[in-house]
Amino acid sequence: MALRHAVLAAMLDGEFTGYQLAKIFDVGVSNFWYASPQQLYTELAKLERAGMISGQQVIQLDRPNKRVFTVTEAGLEELAAFAAATSKPLSMRDDLAVKVQAVDHLDPAPVLAQLDERAVEAAAKLALFEQGMRRLRGGLDEEEFLRTSPRVGPYLTYLAGCRLEQEMRDWCLSTAALLRSRTVSHSEEER
Repeated sequence: MALRHAVLAAMLDGEFTGYQLAKIFDVGVSNFWYASPQQLYTELAKLERAGMISGQQVIQLDRPNKRVFTVTEAGLEELAAFAAATSKPLSMRDDLAVKVQAVDHLDPAPVLAQLDERAVEAAAKLALFEQGMRRLRGGLDEEEFLRTSPRVGPYLTYLAGCRLEQEMRDWCLSTAALLRSRTVSHSEEER
């Protein structure tokens, strides 16, 4: 997958400025794709040159003018071709997992601190995803929303993000608890 596909998918619901797209990526897309605002602005320029999005200048009286972008037919065709291609299996590269892998030969204190920090971060992201899901559902419960909403894709990706962050939080907490208990029992054995 290229950044272009994530950008096109994020823009399917209307017109967006680069700033709005960065906010969408920060909350709604961050569970499956990270991009800095600079990368997004660069990608918007590439997509516009390729004819996959169209940009329009919006004149504002009391603020600087802004440029809004929409997905074109060529952009939809690109997404359709991407959707038809075989997906690659999920792969993960996580420096914290490498540190846990090596923790038996290290001072566990910094690894424990990072596990605690990651658990807090995962809980915060989980809360953001849950908030996004509630916003998308409006007054509907999940079952009714999924059955009747004209567009469920963003909700389903939020749902995946929730599950991943829940698992990450739980793994960090249980791993830290286990490492702490081993540290205590090793200290007691040394006495």
